[in-house]
Amino acid sequence: MRIMVLGGGGREHAIVHAFSKSRIVTKLHCCPGNPGISKLAACHAGNPSDPFQMTALCKRLDIDLVFIGPEAPLVAGTADALRDAGI
Repeated sequence: MRIMVLGGGGREHAIVHAFSKSRIVTKLHCCPGNPGISKLAACHAGNPSDPFQMTALCKRLDIDLVFIGPEAPLVAGTADALRDAGI
């Protein structure tokens, strides 16, 4: 399973760490991430609060599951856009 974690704070670092321990996770991505997260996942530049940008990134990476950490992307409609795209 290919997973994308949106955010770059301590909460997202903890989530990436937990996902990195899972046997079912084949590839772990984060946007934007931070130096600590980059040791566990592939980090990508971008704005998690831009629904169109995140949908395009997740489609390009063939992401199966997206975990949205911060509230701002939720308010911006990122989760809705990803759901509408089938992600």
